[in-house]
Amino acid sequence: MRAIIIDENTGARLGEVEPLDLPEGDVTVDVSYSTLNYKDALAITGKAPIAKKFPMVPGIDFAGTVAASTRDDLRVGTKVLANGWGLGESHWGGLAAQARLPGDWLIPIPIEFTESQAMAIGTAGYTAMLCVLALEDAGVTSGDILVTGAAGGVGSVAVSLLAKRGYNVLAATGRPQEQAYLKGLGAAEIIDRNELTGKVRALAKQRWDGAIDVAGSAVLANVLSMTKYGGAVAACGLAAGMDLPASVAPFILRGVRLLGVDSVYAPRPRRLQAWQRLAEDLAVDKLNEMTKTIGLEEALTVSSEVLAGQTRGRVVVDVRR
Repeated sequence: MRAIIIDENTGARLGEVEPLDLPEGDVTVDVSYSTLNYKDALAITGKAPIAKKFPMVPGIDFAGTVAASTRDDLRVGTKVLANGWGLGESHWGGLAAQARLPGDWLIPIPIEFTESQAMAIGTAGYTAMLCVLALEDAGVTSGDILVTGAAGGVGSVAVSLLAKRGYNVLAATGRPQEQAYLKGLGAAEIIDRNELTGKVRALAKQRWDGAIDVAGSAVLANVLSMTKYGGAVAACGLAAGMDLPASVAPFILRGVRLLGVDSVYAPRPRRLQAWQRLAEDLAVDKLNEMTKTIGLEEALTVSSEVLAGQTRGRVVVDVRR
């Protein structure tokens, strides 16, 4: 079967693997669609040591149909999806025609979505929903919400979800040409990313009630310094770096909360909650606007564009073409 294969010495290539070589698991899935996330792009380009063993099939998520199963709750023919759990890192992922994995890592695709739509959402959209849930759990259920990296995968879905829930969405981006796109998703205001990359002050003017941040580093530090009293920031990414050159001032003088959001090992009940809310809150027409579909081989070249910030929204990979 066709798959993207990462070798330790030769890098990523399109090749063939034997189904018998698939890793252990009690469910085998015929994969229809996967996606190209930031982490996938890092793995394929070799820009970061995402793959923990070799050879590795990248792809941190996929959607498809159960082809073989020893489980009563996941019968042959069931439409399923997977996000995270070490796929594409320590366990072969979704950029292949088939995947074999533990059934506990799979959830049925909500009936509101097709397989391609499930991957248009993918890990990025699922992570965005986890961030929205985190803000709600922290009591931030209205007001001004900032989204960094707004034209990217997580950001695009977050903007759409927040707007649908009635928040006033402030979309931060370094690509002014995407203003019309972001306002079409529901952003009320566009903020230049440069406003968040300068010198970090312990406390700056209070500007938003909450935020979803995909950047980390100085961007997150600045976001925290500008969050209003009692607000919260859901952090789910590190596109700008893993460091956090921040002060404790926002936390102890304004009661700001920093909420860490992990999508890879989130427990199953939280995953089911997130996907059910996506089915309720995400407008399919908005989803179509933010989605581009490519073939399996194209993922090798488009990965560099993802890392360079030259793509917007979601990149779905049709593994059958």
